[in-house]
Amino acid sequence: MSKSLPYSVKDVNYDNAKFRHRSPLKVLSQSMLTLSTKRNYASCSTGKFLILILIFGIGCLLLISKGPNDSAPNEKGKVTFVGGLRLGKLLRKPPRLPPRLSPDEGQLRANGSNSDPKWAVRQQSVKDAFDFAWSGYRKYAMGYDELMPISQRGVDGLGGLGATVVDALDTAMIMGHDHIVSEAGAWVEAHLLERISQKDQVNLFETTIRVLGGLLSAYHLSGGDQGTVNMTHNGPKPDVYLNVAKDLADRLLSAFSSSPTPVPYSDVILRDSTAHPAPGGMSSTAEVASVQLEFNYLSAVSGDPNYSTEAMKVLAHIKTLPKTEGLVPIYISPQSGEFVGENIRLGSRGDSYYEYLIKVWLQQGGKLNSDFTYLHDMYTEAMKGVRHLLVRKSIPKGLVFVGELPYGSKGEFSPKMDHLVCFLPGTLALGATKGLTKEKALVENLLSFEDLENLKLAEELAKACFEMYEVTATGLAPEIAYFHTEAYSEDGLEGGNKSSMYAKDIIIHQADRHNLLRPETVESLFVLYRITKDTKYRDQGWQIFEAFEKYTKVKTGGYTSLDDVTEVPPRRRDKMETFFLGETLKYLYLLFGDDSVIPLDKFVFNTEAHPLPIKHT
Repeated sequence: MSKSLPYSVKDVNYDNAKFRHRSPLKVLSQSMLTLSTKRNYASCSTGKFLILILIFGIGCLLLISKGPNDSAPNEKGKVTFVGGLRLGKLLRKPPRLPPRLSPDEGQLRANGSNSDPKWAVRQQSVKDAFDFAWSGYRKYAMGYDELMPISQRGVDGLGGLGATVVDALDTAMIMGHDHIVSEAGAWVEAHLLERISQKDQVNLFETTIRVLGGLLSAYHLSGGDQGTVNMTHNGPKPDVYLNVAKDLADRLLSAFSSSPTPVPYSDVILRDSTAHPAPGGMSSTAEVASVQLEFNYLSAVSGDPNYSTEAMKVLAHIKTLPKTEGLVPIYISPQSGEFVGENIRLGSRGDSYYEYLIKVWLQQGGKLNSDFTYLHDMYTEAMKGVRHLLVRKSIPKGLVFVGELPYGSKGEFSPKMDHLVCFLPGTLALGATKGLTKEKALVENLLSFEDLENLKLAEELAKACFEMYEVTATGLAPEIAYFHTEAYSEDGLEGGNKSSMYAKDIIIHQADRHNLLRPETVESLFVLYRITKDTKYRDQGWQIFEAFEKYTKVKTGGYTSLDDVTEVPPRRRDKMETFFLGETLKYLYLLFGDDSVIPLDKFVFNTEAHPLPIKHT
């Protein structure tokens, strides 16, 4: 005979009250039923007493459940007990609490700065890095051009105009660092005009893109230019920035007026508004052709057309000069107005010439059949020349890169690519969609076959630029890389990251292994993310930022350049370039943020990342 089961048959239909919700009425009815089935409790005094206690307790429970607002008129359809008690209120389940956010995520969501908490928190990390960089500069180098964070002192290498202050100002505005805006703005108001009137030699290009560009961007972002944007209520009034910009530009104009040709001299003596050519007499093509965005905008807001007129003469003149499939040598003579030499490259001394062709056209409205159409035509021809003459693939893995022609189109090709060339993916993407997303541009049928080719090339070049970081031991790119090709190879010059699949494609010479905290790659990642919405560009940007944090951060404040990115720990150079605050951290912050902040179809960034508004007619 089998053993009896450890439970009875009636337990099979047991209603487990611990795990199943039951209404109070059901509980009451079942209790009364139980009382009647077991024994007649009402037949004794004890049973009667227990029943009275039960009824009294339920009554008290119903009465005390009345809420503070139950005296209001009842809504139609509500079941209500004596005293205004709503049955639905008594029986409803407790509300679910929303998920708790970390303090950082909660603050960022409250500010509406980013819809994705992960990227919002990462954007906050970049903002914190900017604060840390500024704190080191303010403590040890306030008023100097640059910070030497290891030596804990300042140095003037850009003319002594407090370049870091002005370069960082609009970044602080965009990030909402109001205390930094107040500090930097107060310094500009108190000291910069005096500095400008007393200083000796400055470079036309560097002073225009960093100081003049920074002042004009700060003017716009603080509410100048008819109040189209106002990102801050801190610091001086917008006209303070504009007046200093005009004083500086008036002195810089001597570079144009002193030259016998439309090509300006490269150096200006600020205190007496005179100018002279650089040693050797040559100017860089990129430098003379990359001041137009700033002078154009100054004319627009000041009402004085002379700034724009002088600057635009340069591009109009270059239009008339002979080129190689739209490509130009990196030197030009102010004395003759002609190109000098045959060296063609998109790295140093050549880069921003091509960038400003498309950006100046966009700044002036981006319309074909206008007075500025020749700039679009020059850009289009030049990009065809890049694809035909300068683009190659590495071996063994096939990275697409842009090389150089040191001796012109008939000379030998060099597989050398400066980190500076990594501006090009962003510029190609911007030129293709004019700042719109790729999706929108396709829907509106705005992309030509050539635009699509340029956009494809942009993404391929961006990969090569990122792999220049990925192949090194530190995860930071060298200043210059060479690419392994059929015609060129060197052994023993890898980047130090043996796990990289492109370790054999990229060659890094000993003299080129330094990193200056440059912005060009993260600039292109920012533009490509805005245009393609591919999150891999954000992921790559975050990886680069983490490497900066790990290897370039100085405990006492600031960040430093590195001597060799192929070894860990890397040797340090003791210099925080102004563009780390003005460009690198700004582009990273915008990469992780919302597209509505400085939209690419409403602003152009000058070559120092200072946003200036596009002229809409």
